[in-house]
Amino acid sequence: MSQETQKSGGAPTIVLIVIGVVLMLGGANVSANPPAFLAFQKDLEAQGIPLDLGKTVAAIGVFLILFPVIKTFFLKPLQEAIDQRTQSLESTFADAENLRTEMAQMKSDYEKRITQTEEDARNQIQSQIKEAQDLRTQMVSEANARVEEMQRKAREEMESERNKVLAEVRLHVADLSLQATEKLLNENVDNDRNRRLIDEFIATAEVPGR
Repeated sequence: MSQETQKSGGAPTIVLIVIGVVLMLGGANVSANPPAFLAFQKDLEAQGIPLDLGKTVAAIGVFLILFPVIKTFFLKPLQEAIDQRTQSLESTFADAENLRTEMAQMKSDYEKRITQTEEDARNQIQSQIKEAQDLRTQMVSEANARVEEMQRKAREEMESERNKVLAEVRLHVADLSLQATEKLLNENVDNDRNRRLIDEFIATAEVPGR
């Protein structure tokens, strides 16, 4: 605090003390030697209403004298303590508000992470399901292809075996036919022309049965 502030603050204090001394001394003197215009105090006292204006004025003077002391050693420290307590409470409230804001932010971040984790998990599960479905489709397709290939080969083998058996049957039938004809005619009829005729006849006979 500057000297000018101290001087400006000290002047009213001195004035109060001077006024207080004057009132205290004057009130004490009036109480000890009451003037004639205060004679009504005795009538009031007789009626049970004690009144001493001198003492009242003296008490006011004492209060004015003690007020700077009370202000300096009691009111000012009390005000400072109140201000400090107020600042402490404001700081505590500010810290609590900051903590509440941080907790709200942490909660928001935590919820976002949970949402993102759940979404990632769903995407991963869906991706795995799709991969499994694609693999199943591929396996079924490959299995069908293998089955069709096996069926094709089986049909080809059956057709080849059938043709082979038919060829053997034709040859055997032709041989039997020629042998029977030779026995009936008692001459050799085994030649290419006769075999071709027999084969054509057998082939014509097989057409309706296929």
